Amino acid sequence: MLDRLPLLIGLRYVRAKRRNHFISFISLTSMLGLMLGVAVLILVLSVMNGFDHELRTRILGMVPHTKIESRSGLVEWQALAERLTARERVIGAAPYVEQQGMFSVGGRNEGAMVNGIEPDWEQRVSIIDEHMRVGSLDDLKPGEWHVVLGSILANRLGVGVGDRVTLLVPEASITPAGVFPRLKRFTVSGIFSVGADLDASLAYAHIEDMQALARLGDTVGGLRLELDDLFAAGSETRAIVNELGPGYRGIDWTYSHGNLFQAIQMEKRMIALLLTVIIAVAAFNIVSTLVMVVTDKHADIAILRTIGATPRSIMGIFMVQGLAIGAIGIAVGVALGIVLALTVADLIGWVESVFGIQFLDAGVYFISDLPSRLHWDDVRNIVAAAFGLTFLSTLYPAWRAARVQPAEVLRYE
Repeated sequence: MLDRLPLLIGLRYVRAKRRNHFISFISLTSMLGLMLGVAVLILVLSVMNGFDHELRTRILGMVPHTKIESRSGLVEWQALAERLTARERVIGAAPYVEQQGMFSVGGRNEGAMVNGIEPDWEQRVSIIDEHMRVGSLDDLKPGEWHVVLGSILANRLGVGVGDRVTLLVPEASITPAGVFPRLKRFTVSGIFSVGADLDASLAYAHIEDMQALARLGDTVGGLRLELDDLFAAGSETRAIVNELGPGYRGIDWTYSHGNLFQAIQMEKRMIALLLTVIIAVAAFNIVSTLVMVVTDKHADIAILRTIGATPRSIMGIFMVQGLAIGAIGIAVGVALGIVLALTVADLIGWVESVFGIQFLDAGVYFISDLPSRLHWDDVRNIVAAAFGLTFLSTLYPAWRAARVQPAEVLRYE
């Protein structure tokens, strides 16, 4: 019976209505603090995981994991593509011609990066075909001068499928009338949307059209490569360049978007640390609760000691009480956090539709909606950390309870 004594009495103290209402209030505050801390931490980490996932799938699904270029351009790119895709980590390759330019229509001007692509090859290294809102990449035919625009870029230009836009490129053409920027009329054949800032700055045309515009002949700018592990892009790029020898260079995704990814990871760690401190504050409120309970229960402790309870059993009683308070708060917090993590995108969408506001502007952020991805590893780590802090919070009050001397207490009873 004495072995079960700490568990039974500790749980009874949790359920009992205390004479001191202030103790009950502190206990409830500790429980609510743990609940809110755990719930918010699960929600925030899920949102940060969502941003991380969107970066990998949307941004890095459109941006090549690595690019291989030559100083003089690539002519026999098909052979090089076959050679590189034979490598273990390379799962796709596609040629490209990049041209920075400015689209102009009806007095509206917008800068963009125009990628000359081979549609059949591009689908091996990009998710663009999965995010076509109107039209298809197959509509890009050589010599027809078609272009596919991002949705934000198309909106800013005020154009749709079938409209014509003028592309001005930096290279100047010398004519008898003077020096003029090189320009070409394109017909919009498609619009894509990945929900990222690329929708405002990216366009696609057929590679042969861009070769003709840039006067490259049969030369392409380089090869885009998709890898089985994007975090191996740096080492794989260096290995490829070393294998190809002088005259080649490689540029991986970390040069263009590495800072963004690192910023998200850093923010995730810092936010997790700050919210863990909030959980720690709530957990250590249990210290105040238990210290006051120990003071209030001096007579009960003395009676238990006189009937044979050991100091270890007394410690167990108050540790059980503290852990029970923490367990209730953590359990409710986990349930609330999981529900919020799974529904936050819908909740934010509802708020945006009702109040007519937008929390994330794709022109400022790299996505336009709030992502959330619940990782059970995060939930497990949060629960473990919260329980650990709660356990530590019970040690000092339980130790004080175990040191109560029955003779001194009962002398005044």
